[in-house]
Amino acid sequence: MSRHSRTRGTTPSPEEKPLIMLVGMGDLSAKVLTMLLGDPATDRVVLAGRDTETIRRRGNLALFTATNLGRHGSVDTVHMDLRNVGATAETLARVRPDIVFMGGSLQSWRVITQLPRQTFEELDEAQFGPWLPMHLTLNHLLMRAVRESAVDTRVVNAAFPDAVGPVLGKVGLAPTIGVGNVANIVPALTHGAAHLLGEHPADVRLRLVAQHYFSHYVPRFGDAGKGAYHLDVRVDGRASTAEVDHHALFAQLDHRLKRLGGIDGQLLTASSAVRVLHGMATDSGVLAHAPAPGGLPGGYPVRVHREGGTLDLPDGLTQEEAVRLNEDCQRADGIDRIDDDATVHFTEPEMSVMKRLLGYDCPSMKLGDCADWADELGRKYAAFAAGFR
Repeated sequence: MSRHSRTRGTTPSPEEKPLIMLVGMGDLSAKVLTMLLGDPATDRVVLAGRDTETIRRRGNLALFTATNLGRHGSVDTVHMDLRNVGATAETLARVRPDIVFMGGSLQSWRVITQLPRQTFEELDEAQFGPWLPMHLTLNHLLMRAVRESAVDTRVVNAAFPDAVGPVLGKVGLAPTIGVGNVANIVPALTHGAAHLLGEHPADVRLRLVAQHYFSHYVPRFGDAGKGAYHLDVRVDGRASTAEVDHHALFAQLDHRLKRLGGIDGQLLTASSAVRVLHGMATDSGVLAHAPAPGGLPGGYPVRVHREGGTLDLPDGLTQEEAVRLNEDCQRADGIDRIDDDATVHFTEPEMSVMKRLLGYDCPSMKLGDCADWADELGRKYAAFAAGFR
């Protein structure tokens, strides 16, 4: 594909259509795949994973579904084990994907939701930050392989991108952009603001700066909790923030705008991913919300082009202030700070929950030790969860 040969915003022709590689074929990637194959701009796909027979069948299911709807894309399959960095780099160099969608993780965020409700709610007080090793480890391996392959590809990460991006950015390995989290709450906030303003949702445009904690907390409790954020609301280009009561807006997400979560809720994350992937495939400049553009912490409004996302902040909000807000919100999510050498320091109150319930205590983590911490956390969580079977 020529990265500079067509008019911005147009659907690519077959010869310049991007090749999109999906890595990690769990539920989220399967939903993303189905959506990609329904769009002629994104229907050239290759699936990468360890169990090639299973992912081949998954690919065929999505391919045949698209055929029923009159779409005829292509799906190939390659073997990839991210723990073998050299082999992964060789595969990337051979396949040469234009975009890599990273859906792999050592433990999905959904796992703890399968605990008894009271136990889940107690463990959820640790927030998401302490689980970082489960999402950082495979991303670190993938980005090392991308660098070793020397392939000019863009990586779109779905695994805790708010924190994975800035950690890897400290060593020059940040994925291009993330998906989900901040993007997942924007549709509900749009509908809620439209309701309060007496406007049609299509006429309401939000720009939200917020880290994962905010997008996780507001739909569950109807308020922002400890999460710092910046929200700009406009109707037909007119500033309307002063007319929107944030308390009333957020309360709707735990009431009239309450949605399904868990595995069902991943449909929303998939749609946010496809918005970004389509924007990159068509170089459209579409407004989206995404975590960690260019390795920044937390989530931002962005314009999506071929090379990823560029910040599209509301008037009066600087990048420095947006980053500060996200770092503040990140502390509410259990991550105190990320040092210049990529060492992560976790907040004591949140880590104390992990220590009390799981016997897992990681005050700080060097990037090189991430895999070991992930192994320990996986073992201790498995032993804890076994007591509820």
